[in-house]
Amino acid sequence: MFVSKKYIFVFLICNFAFLQLNAQRARIPNNPNYDLKPYHFGFMLGLNQMNFAIKPVSDLVPLDTLYDVEAVPKLGFNIGIIADLKLNNYMNIRFIPSLSFGERVLNYSIKYNNTIISTVGKKVESTYIELPLEIKLRSQRMTNTRAYVLGGFKYCIDLASQAKKKEDNDDYVLKLEKSDFLLELGVGFDFYLVYFKLGTELKMSYGIKDLLVREDNVFTNGIEKLNSKMFQFSLTFE
Repeated sequence: MFVSKKYIFVFLICNFAFLQLNAQRARIPNNPNYDLKPYHFGFMLGLNQMNFAIKPVSDLVPLDTLYDVEAVPKLGFNIGIIADLKLNNYMNIRFIPSLSFGERVLNYSIKYNNTIISTVGKKVESTYIELPLEIKLRSQRMTNTRAYVLGGFKYCIDLASQAKKKEDNDDYVLKLEKSDFLLELGVGFDFYLVYFKLGTELKMSYGIKDLLVREDNVFTNGIEKLNSKMFQFSLTFE
């Protein structure tokens, strides 16, 4: 959660800087006909924080060796292409096929005779093809600025999934399903510049599919459900 607060801080600082910059300029609209276009394209660059939401089994007592499981988020990045269709003056539908790179770590605390003897970390690297479909609700344009909220869902394919890898007793690999479905919710600001529109966006994604490939071992038996979640800070250029 600490890193997600950093995302919020960066998001607020960026928007404050752009608002101040726009306020210092003459109050003349840039690109006054931009919103008259029925559709437009662009690209997105972003930072992400991949993480897991873990629901452990209700009783770990039968699992002699497992004491606790903790998810550790890591930073990654996203790149994508934006296709935006105007529905009316305040609503757009957006399709943003993207590549998302990142990793997460699951730390397992292992015990023996009620004494913790070690912590085993299992790193999960992911390279996602993301196919999100979003509805963007926009405020009225204030000279060169517009606020918005968005919501939608996305389908992801993990190119780095090792779900079908054969088990290696010397170095066990934590396996996740290759595909995932996530719900998305975000906020942002659009800034109309002379030649293009710049957006700053903070978005949260929550997986609705249990990703864990279960095998009869200490790394999977203690987890009832494993869902993905992600925070993302993006700059859009349209």
